[in-house]
Amino acid sequence: MVASFVYTTVRTPFGRFGGALAEVRPDDLAAVAVSGVLAKSPSLDPALLGDVYWGNANGAGEDNRNVGRMAVLLAGLPTSVPATTVNRLCGSSLDAAIIGSRAVESGDADIVLTGGVESMTRAPWVMPKPSRAFPAGDMTAVSTTLGWRLVNERMPKEWTVSLGEANEQLAERFAITRERQDEFAAHSHHLADDAWNSGFYDELVVPVALDGEVRLSRDEGIRPTTSPQKLAGLRPAFRPDGVITAGNASPLNDGASAVLIGSEEASSRIGLAPLARIAGRGVSALEPQMFGFAPVEAAERALKRAGISWSDVSAVELNEAFAVQSLACVDAWKIDPAIVNTKGGAIAIGHPLGASGGRILGTLAARLRASGKRWGVAAICIGVGQALAVVLENVTEGAR
Repeated sequence: MVASFVYTTVRTPFGRFGGALAEVRPDDLAAVAVSGVLAKSPSLDPALLGDVYWGNANGAGEDNRNVGRMAVLLAGLPTSVPATTVNRLCGSSLDAAIIGSRAVESGDADIVLTGGVESMTRAPWVMPKPSRAFPAGDMTAVSTTLGWRLVNERMPKEWTVSLGEANEQLAERFAITRERQDEFAAHSHHLADDAWNSGFYDELVVPVALDGEVRLSRDEGIRPTTSPQKLAGLRPAFRPDGVITAGNASPLNDGASAVLIGSEEASSRIGLAPLARIAGRGVSALEPQMFGFAPVEAAERALKRAGISWSDVSAVELNEAFAVQSLACVDAWKIDPAIVNTKGGAIAIGHPLGASGGRILGTLAARLRASGKRWGVAAICIGVGQALAVVLENVTEGAR
């Protein structure tokens, strides 16, 4: 059977909501990631791309009409390169990589480009079209930035609670304290800052420029001076007596990521040696309000398909949607927290929904290459009760 490999990855810096990337359209952000990953493989003729799979969660504004195809065109690729846009909410770009890997393994394509984008700043307000012309009453515009909107009345109320309330319930269920969450969040900021200062992200991140001016070259939301004590002073965001705050949850962000995937035989055409083999994939689902815990089973399934166990794993990239759900997953896996998100996570770096899966996959491949260790897991929780996970096997020289 043909295997699929990650060859190179890139992402933009992640901007804060309303921050440095606020004036950059999502399709332009996506084009930056496309151009950036191809610049890392200059020997590759873009016309050889069999397909482009691109993740995007909202798709309600400038990212409409198949933003993956728009990115290909805006990046100047040949018009013969096809593209599709994938929506599995927060997991969209990891899903795009999974779909792309299957295309390679099935023989449908030899080289594929995957990735994702989100501008949560530029996500528009929408209003439903009336069933009859000229309604007499007021109409309400609904934000498409995050979470449930235009909810079907047939959905059970317990399924459609806010993301924050869902994680308050998770904290209650697993008795995860505010103190643990704030410690986890502060540690994420410190690790991300250390990783940037050490040069880890220099080859993984491409600056974003608009009209010839660099708008952002480093993740905008990292707070290196934060501490558990400072975070303890923040007010609960979802319940008056709750444990979740703006400080121990991921923020709203703008950004894009890209991952180049191909067969082993494609190495000569790409002009690079592969970084990692996509060895296992897992998807899981449970009650919508329990979405934060869904990565537990997704990762177990990916490990089983890779033929390994947690004892083989040296690196984990778990998207930090909330500190509480990250802690719940790590506790359930019974793994050493020291192998999780050692270069910072989404609480510090940011979580532009459609781009985060590509970010964690790229970071995982880079961590394995730097360490020389063999096995790693990337996992992400997804709104409405889903999760995805991928197992990577380091295939760089000297991997052990």
